[in-house]
Amino acid sequence: MTDKTTAQTRRSFLKNTGAVGGAVACGLRPATLLAQARKQTLLKDGDLETAIKILNLFSEKSEIVNKLYRAIYAALQASPTTRFEAVSKDETVQALCQELNRNHLGGPMLGNLKEDGASVWVRTLNPANVVVQVTVNGETKSFGPVESSFDSDLTATVAVTGLPPGTTSLYQVFVDGKEIAAPDHAAIKTPKKNEACNIVFGTCQHRWGLGNEKMAGQIVRRKPLAFLNYGDIAVQDRRADFGMQRADYALRDFHPAWANIVSSIPVYTSWDDHDYADNDCWGLKGLETEAVKQGTRKIFAQSWNNPYDGGGIFHHSRIGPCDVIMTDGRYFREAKGKHCFFGKEQMAWLKKTLLACQGQFIILAGGTMWFDYVSGGKDGLGRFDPEAKEEIFDFIEANQIPGVLLISGDRHGARGFKTERPSGFTFYEFEPASLGGRSGPPAKPKKAKKQQLFGIAGKYAFGEFTFDVSKPDPEVAFRLIGEEGEVIYELALTRSQLTPG
Repeated sequence: MTDKTTAQTRRSFLKNTGAVGGAVACGLRPATLLAQARKQTLLKDGDLETAIKILNLFSEKSEIVNKLYRAIYAALQASPTTRFEAVSKDETVQALCQELNRNHLGGPMLGNLKEDGASVWVRTLNPANVVVQVTVNGETKSFGPVESSFDSDLTATVAVTGLPPGTTSLYQVFVDGKEIAAPDHAAIKTPKKNEACNIVFGTCQHRWGLGNEKMAGQIVRRKPLAFLNYGDIAVQDRRADFGMQRADYALRDFHPAWANIVSSIPVYTSWDDHDYADNDCWGLKGLETEAVKQGTRKIFAQSWNNPYDGGGIFHHSRIGPCDVIMTDGRYFREAKGKHCFFGKEQMAWLKKTLLACQGQFIILAGGTMWFDYVSGGKDGLGRFDPEAKEEIFDFIEANQIPGVLLISGDRHGARGFKTERPSGFTFYEFEPASLGGRSGPPAKPKKAKKQQLFGIAGKYAFGEFTFDVSKPDPEVAFRLIGEEGEVIYELALTRSQLTPG
């Protein structure tokens, strides 16, 4: 494919996603909808008209794109067990996609970053062969084909390897030989050892924050190695309705803002209560049967581009100078008993993984807060399993595990806390649960004045770690960054400060 043709395909991204007047770049917002979105009670309903409001919240989409999403929603609404196979076989969907010259439903989405490449995820319109091409030093290399099928819910993940460390390589995705549209900056950036880098993170984007083009632009401009998005992301309170879970993932992939992020920044995800079932749900609470639990987990796994170490949504990765550990506080949780929050298998895995980490820093992510000063442990580790909470942090201290940074979510707003342990060691926890711009409990709780570092509510913001491992005592800087690019709070820490003993 010529460079001219490739440029034309990338420029067609605006038309393909239906953003009117280039709203991907300029972040247009219908004022009335935006004002309504600030209210706590709006946009939580699961009906089609609410989904259409969310689709058009930050930029008006074209009539044909609205028609296409309506048709996809209608096909998936047919029954609680409906799969994307029904969308593929829907005549209206096929006709509208043909008019848009579109043969995929989602992606490209990067994930599973390595020193020499990453994985590329797409969801196709029909069962198809997916190939990724990357040009390195003037030579074009092809990866795949990987087949998408009805069994894979029309998803395919292609592993790209052999790229030089510390480089940025543009890539193209072909579905049955036809290049799909992607943003101009869609590229794979490989990490380089001992080089300064940054990682962005946060939770509680929900359906209504996914389209925030202004904040997406700020994230992309910072060129992070990865985006950690670990709870309440796309699916909103669907419980056992698999069809509507899939409809929410389809809505996610209709947002140009989302595509702008994940086409160039590998995303790592885990879930929290709203992705899992409904508010404060866990285990069989909200899902009722083991078969539904397993089905929900399968849909989540197929809809993301994660590495999976165990049977749940917990996983471990090495990203540049960091080890990233994501935990699952929903699937294995039980009402009582030892290790009732994470489950025995995940607790054993967590300890083993912490000991095996070799990075200069460790990012330990939990969907709910680790030390909950906000709502007295409501739905968190300390309320359900205080013994396990102490066991985890005693383990880190006893083994002098270095460089641990705690990140958390669930409580809408953004906060930071420091917790001094009886040993005298201090843990630092950062909770930017503000990707959806919502308010939750008070931003500055009365009982945690000494522990709290910062607190905001009702603002869009994301977290960022910047790592400098070139110094004798490696450093990390945390920043809370608003949608306008302003730094709301900043804190620098050394590895020695984050190492017990």
